[in-house]
Amino acid sequence: MFVSDIFSTIALILGTFFMLVAGVGMLRMPDVFTRMSVTTKAGTVGMIFLLTALALHFYDAGLTLRALAILLFIMATAPVSAHMIGRAAYSDGVELWEGTQYDELRGHYDDQRHVVTGMKKGKNTKHPEPDHK
Repeated sequence: MFVSDIFSTIALILGTFFMLVAGVGMLRMPDVFTRMSVTTKAGTVGMIFLLTALALHFYDAGLTLRALAILLFIMATAPVSAHMIGRAAYSDGVELWEGTQYDELRGHYDDQRHVVTGMKKGKNTKHPEPDHK
């Protein structure tokens, strides 16, 4: 067994673990925002490890370049897509989990133009009190 086989096996196990965490997170998290967060982070890290295992196992330049291109694409698009899903959910009025302590966008999100307004950049603003219904 080569050293690259050991590293690819470790990367494969870690990637599978993180993908499992992402799947369990989809079932266990209470609202769309926390589900989106856990699946984006754990899914991206899982794909990094799985593509690394693929590149190490087959040890082919063409395959490694394709795996790297896929990896860069996922790393560039996953945070953006998660942000857009979260923004769409917030603008559609999806309820926050009752354990959410702060809604920093309350009163600052313009539903007509879909932009954040009235927040001061670079300033620490006092968080509004949670509104428990």
